Amino acid sequence: MSRDVLSWRAEHACLNAWPALSTVLHDGWLVRFADGLTRRANSANPLHAGARMDGATIQFFENLFRAQDLPLIVRVPSMLDPSVDRHLADLGYIAEGESRTIHGDLAAMTVQADAAAEILDTPDDDWLDQIHALQGRTPAQSEIYEDIIGAIGLPAGFATLREDGEVVAMAYGAVDGDMLCCESVVTATGHRGKGYGRRMMSALLHWAASQGAESACLQVEAGNSAGAALYRSLGMHTELHRYHYRRLPRA
Repeated sequence: MSRDVLSWRAEHACLNAWPALSTVLHDGWLVRFADGLTRRANSANPLHAGARMDGATIQFFENLFRAQDLPLIVRVPSMLDPSVDRHLADLGYIAEGESRTIHGDLAAMTVQADAAAEILDTPDDDWLDQIHALQGRTPAQSEIYEDIIGAIGLPAGFATLREDGEVVAMAYGAVDGDMLCCESVVTATGHRGKGYGRRMMSALLHWAASQGAESACLQVEAGNSAGAALYRSLGMHTELHRYHYRRLPRA
């Protein structure tokens, strides 16, 4: 499989693993809305390298986002025709949020069950309460997050690692065909740098292998050096592509 084909496979897996609450398909773009929680779930996303964006398309998207009382945000993967990014820049759209999409084959990764790790097929109230606390969400954000999680249509595993009864690391992953996409990876403050994130992720990868996954991907902000080190330690060495956002400034 070529790098570009694999990149778009990972793109689509990540869209499915972090779904929006409503979507609009338009001329090679998937427009996603989730009440403003995260840029990825509230942006226009290209579905293939040939997706174009002319003036009429931008106006259509701006109208959709205005109706949601949100600024138009366009997600720009590096595989997309560079003319799209140049056009948005010329119109004054601000670049932000550079991120990396990384990938690894499970056969070459650290994949191991862990007696301290629990992986649920469906998140229960405790899992949700714990991850809200670890990620510092407001009640309103927590409600939207739960709606997003509830919209996942793929087989998913919701992982928790405990040490002496205390939750120290959490994440979830969704299996799209033979590819796992990992999301919401977090280690508790005060427990970072102790290997808990690595153990929890290794257990989640082990679960994914039991579901037929042969590889794993995830998306991480380019400046997140701690996250990058964690994923490298697991064997996720391949950067497939990068992406950034272009945001329409509010008037």
